[in-house]
Amino acid sequence: MAQRSREAEESVDAPVRRLGVVEICAGAGGQSLGLEHAGFDHELAVELDGNAAATLRHNRESWEVAVGDVANSEVWRPADYQGIDLFAGGVPCPPFSIAGRQLGALDERDLFAWAVEQVSVIKPRALLLENVRGLSTPRFAGYRQHVLDRLAELGYVADWTVLNASDFGLAQLRPRFVLVALRPEDARYFRWPEPLAPAPTVGEALHPLMGSDGWKGVARWAARANKVGPTIVGGSKKHGGADLGPTRAKRAWAELGVNGLSVADQVPTAADPTDLVPKLTLEMVARLQGWQGDEWEFVGGKTSKYRQIGNAFPPPVAEEVGNAILRALHRVGQARPEIELETQLHDPVLRLLKSTNDFVSESDIAALGEQHHGRDASVEKHMTRLMRDFTIDVRRKRGTSYYRLIDFKAFVGQESHDRHDAFSRNRALIS
Repeated sequence: MAQRSREAEESVDAPVRRLGVVEICAGAGGQSLGLEHAGFDHELAVELDGNAAATLRHNRESWEVAVGDVANSEVWRPADYQGIDLFAGGVPCPPFSIAGRQLGALDERDLFAWAVEQVSVIKPRALLLENVRGLSTPRFAGYRQHVLDRLAELGYVADWTVLNASDFGLAQLRPRFVLVALRPEDARYFRWPEPLAPAPTVGEALHPLMGSDGWKGVARWAARANKVGPTIVGGSKKHGGADLGPTRAKRAWAELGVNGLSVADQVPTAADPTDLVPKLTLEMVARLQGWQGDEWEFVGGKTSKYRQIGNAFPPPVAEEVGNAILRALHRVGQARPEIELETQLHDPVLRLLKSTNDFVSESDIAALGEQHHGRDASVEKHMTRLMRDFTIDVRRKRGTSYYRLIDFKAFVGQESHDRHDAFSRNRALIS
C-alpha cells in the first residue's frame, strides 16, 4: 500500500469538521467515495445514467440522488444549494477526448462551461471539476482561458493541473485534468497533492485476485505484468463495450499478459493452463481504479458495470484532491502571499480579443505569438482553432485580416442553444 503524504496525514488527523458537497455527473461514485473519505458529506448527487444512480443509492441510502439531465431545472435547482462548501463534478469527457472528434463547445455532451456558470448561482466556497487530459492540449487553450477568466470574474482563483493515478498508489497511469477554484482567502492555503510512493505493477496489484481460485500460473503471470498498466477505458453508449478499449490499449494490455478483448466473468482456476493469457474481471478493473475489497457494489448488467467502473475518477485520487481542498477551506498550514484574481495565461490571443470590442489585426496577433512563443505562430491556424469554440467575425481589408470576438459557442444555460435539440435526439446514447 502506498504511503500517504505528510500533508494528507495531517489533513486526516486534524480535528476539523466535515463539509458539504453537491456533485454533478457523479457516475457510479468514484469521486463521491474519495470526497467522502476526505471529509465531505453529500447533500446531493446528480447523475444521468439510471444504473449509475442506482449504484449510488445502493451504496449510500442516506444520499439524495437526482436522476436526469443535470442542466434540466426539473431534475434539480442549483439555487437551492447556494453557499455549499464544495461544488464538484466529473462532467462528460468525449467532447475533449483525444480518441474522439474533440468537438468541444459543439458537442451536446459538453457541460464544462455550464458547470462553471453555475458557480454564479451556487456561490460555493470551492469548485472541483475533472476531465480527460485532452482538455489540456493546445486545441482547447481558448476554452481553458474562457473558463479561467469567467471564474476570475466571479471572484475565484482557479488553477488547473494534470494528475496521474499512478502517482497515488494505482497500477494504471490514468492522467486526469483537474480544475480547482477557491475564493482568494482560501486559495492561499491550497496546494496540489504531492505524489505518493511508487505505484504497484499490475501484477502486484492483481496477484491476490488473479490467484484467488488456485490458478498455478499466477506467479508467472504477475512477473510478466511488471509495469503500471495503461488507462482503463470505460467507453460510452456510443462507442465501446465491456473490453479494455481501442486497439492500441489492447496491445498495451497484451504486453502485460492480459487479454483485453473482453472482461471475464470469473478468475482463472486451478484447472486452467499456467500459460493462460487471462482476462480481467470486473473486480480486478475496480481494483485498478482504486476501489478496495467490497467497499462498493455496482448495479446493472456486465457492460453497464464495466462502464461505471471504467469511467470513474479513481477514489484515491479524488480523496487526495479532496484533502487538499478541505485543508484550504479550513485554512490549515502555511498561507501563501496574497493572491490576485489574475488567471493563468493559456491563450494570449483570446485574452487580446476579449479586451476590446474592436477588430484586432493579424499583425497584432502575430506579435503575441512572437512574444509568448519566441516565433511567429500561424495566425490563421490559431484563429481556425479558436473559431471551433468561439464565434469570431473576420474582415479582410487591403490584404490584411481583422478579427473581432462575438461570443462563446458552448452551452452555459441558454434556452435557445442547439444543445437542447441535439441532446434530445441522442439522449439514449449519452452517458
